[in-house]
Amino acid sequence: MIPQRCRTFALMWFISAAVVLPSGAANATEGMAKRGNAKFFRSHAEFLERGAKGPVGVLFLGDSITAGWKSVPKLWEAGYSKYQPANFGIGGDRTEHVIWRIEQGELDKISPKVVVVMIGTNNTGDNAAVEIAAGNRKIVALIQEALPETKILLLGVFPRGPRTNGNGQADPWEQKMAKINAINTDLAQLDDGDRVRFLDIGDSFRGADGALPKDIMPDQLHLNAAGYQIWIDAMAPLLTDMME
Repeated sequence: MIPQRCRTFALMWFISAAVVLPSGAANATEGMAKRGNAKFFRSHAEFLERGAKGPVGVLFLGDSITAGWKSVPKLWEAGYSKYQPANFGIGGDRTEHVIWRIEQGELDKISPKVVVVMIGTNNTGDNAAVEIAAGNRKIVALIQEALPETKILLLGVFPRGPRTNGNGQADPWEQKMAKINAINTDLAQLDDGDRVRFLDIGDSFRGADGALPKDIMPDQLHLNAAGYQIWIDAMAPLLTDMME
C-alpha cells in the first residue's frame, strides 16, 4: 500500500501538471494571499488564535457564504455547538486563498473530526471549471496531509442566480452555473465513502420552478437565515454520521 504522504504529494503533482491557465487568470491551485487586504490578514490571524485556544470538533472552511454563519449566531449555535465548531470563512476568498491559509498554518494546531469545505464560486469569473476543481482537489490533499485522521465533507459549490455585481454590471450567472455544475461533477469523484464525502445540496435551495427564491438567497448568491436553516437540515444526516 502506498503511504498517505506519498499519495498526497502525487496528487498535488498531478494537479499542478494538469492545469493550463488561460491568459491573465490567477492560478487556482497555487497559494496566494490578498495583498493589501487588511481584513484577510486580520481574519487569518484570528483563525490561528482560535486554533491555539482550544478544541475544534468541526471546522468550516470557505468564503463569504461560510463566513455568513456569523450573521445567524443562534442557528450556528443550535446546529453545531455540540461539535465545538470553528468558522474559517473569509469573504471574497477563492481556492488559492484557502490554499495559502492552510499553507500558513491554519490547520496546524487543531484536530477536528470533520472539515466542511465549500469554495470556488469566486473563481468562476476567470478560471475554468477544471482549474477550480483542481484547486479544490489540492485543498483536499492539503487537509489530508495536515490532518490524516480527519474526515472531509466536501460540499458542492452552491448555485447562484441573476444578479448585479459590485461594478454595476450584470453577472454572467448562466456561464458561472455551467462551471459550477462541471466542478461539482468533478468533485463528486473524490467521495470514497469514508474519509472524503461529497454532498451537493444545491437543489435544496431551489423553488419548484428551479429558481433561487429571494426569501432564501436575496442577492442570488448569499444566504439569509432561511437559507442557513436549509443548509443545516440538508447537511445534518451526513455530518452526524461523520461526526459519530
